[in-house]
Amino acid sequence: MLSRLFQRAHPNRPPLRLHNTLSGALEEFTALSSREVKMYNCGPTVYDRQHIGNLRSYVLADTLRRALLYWGYSLKQVINITDVGHLVSDADEGEDKMEASAKKQGRSAKDIASEYTDAFLKDLDALGIDRTHILFPRATEYISEQIALVKTLLEKGYAYEIADGIYFDVSRFPSYGKLGGIKLSGLREGARVEENPEKHGPYDFALWKRSPPGVEREQEWNSPWGVGFPGWHIECTAMIFKLLGKQIDIHTGGVDHIPVHHNNEIAQAEAATGKRYVKYWLHNEFITIEGKKISKSLGNTVYLYNVADRGLSPKVLRYWFLTAHYRSPINFTWEALEGAASARDRLLRHFFEEYAQAEGGTPDESFMRNFLDALAHDLDTPKALAAVWEMVRNESLSPAVKRASLLEVDTLLGIGIGDARERMKLSVIPERELPEEIQKLLQEREEARASKDFTRADVLRRELQERGYEISDTPEGSRISKIN
Repeated sequence: MLSRLFQRAHPNRPPLRLHNTLSGALEEFTALSSREVKMYNCGPTVYDRQHIGNLRSYVLADTLRRALLYWGYSLKQVINITDVGHLVSDADEGEDKMEASAKKQGRSAKDIASEYTDAFLKDLDALGIDRTHILFPRATEYISEQIALVKTLLEKGYAYEIADGIYFDVSRFPSYGKLGGIKLSGLREGARVEENPEKHGPYDFALWKRSPPGVEREQEWNSPWGVGFPGWHIECTAMIFKLLGKQIDIHTGGVDHIPVHHNNEIAQAEAATGKRYVKYWLHNEFITIEGKKISKSLGNTVYLYNVADRGLSPKVLRYWFLTAHYRSPINFTWEALEGAASARDRLLRHFFEEYAQAEGGTPDESFMRNFLDALAHDLDTPKALAAVWEMVRNESLSPAVKRASLLEVDTLLGIGIGDARERMKLSVIPERELPEEIQKLLQEREEARASKDFTRADVLRRELQERGYEISDTPEGSRISKIN
């Protein structure tokens, strides 16, 4: 809960400024109407589990949500679940990712969507993202709205029908590519190729696809144009129109969505309404792993459960995300994550061991001014964290003031300060005080890690857990604590 004392002391926060991909500039944020912000965050295609690179987008969205609430706005937020229509090619060719995953796994698309949606939602919970006030619409639940929007685009002359479906005519929308200043001639070679000779232009995109003759699909619906399924891009716009209205304040996503997906959304939405679709677009940069793009083919995919398997709190990943600006690329290594764990542990130790009992304080005004100035400048979380550490090291501040300041900070950063569950993990036991059999398991695990046998190390970590001990790996070595 936000500190009411601090709100009274500081009724005027610095203006919140965000980098708008649409203008390419830093802009002061103002809501479209009243004090309610309508925000849409591009959600996952649930044909597989989301890796840590995908999850960065949702930590950005949550940090932005927290800031908007702190700045006094109310919020209506939507994160979509794409469970149909996302083809493997930007050229609207190839298999639907959901159908392809179902065939590969020998299961139904519905079961796969359910499993990976649940896994995604659990990951959000683990990262400290409050889902209680977020809508999570499934694309398959809004087929009629998508069909209605396609009809509108046909009636207005922005779409046309060919043998395999309905397509948006990009030539009818002269400002196509305005998001990010994308030039059609400059799109990545091979990303948008003219596979279908019936298309009017190579960059026209599918609004509705007919099911191919002789091909049995699990997910298909009747429409005025025959049995088929929606295109990926139409889903987001139809759900935004239904749940948030024809114009929204904020739309977020990864930078990979800028050239095609989000420009397609703008084109179809603004063609249908004649109004500006989104006021502010925010995009987060990529994560690499050991300097390479995250790829299953490279075998370098890291999931949130892998972080837990290393004995680290999922909040450590959130902390690590916040050490870099959301618009900056960031390179993941286990050493970097363990460094973030060590830093976060030190912060929690200061809170629990030095400040927790010192109640009655209020946040330091000078510190909060610096902290909020950083966040107000396009969510500059690295600078905000630097201000936090400067405050912690300030010996002139009392424990009560530091306690109140850190609790205020966590309403915006969500890294688990003051969380009793996180405190339990800090109760480190000296190795010499451990039972002999636990010391032996710990030694075996250290040997497995030294030989990079992480599979064996994870087995031993789970065995230690079963015996009532939690282990955390840091650059200074493994630390073990008793699970209460």
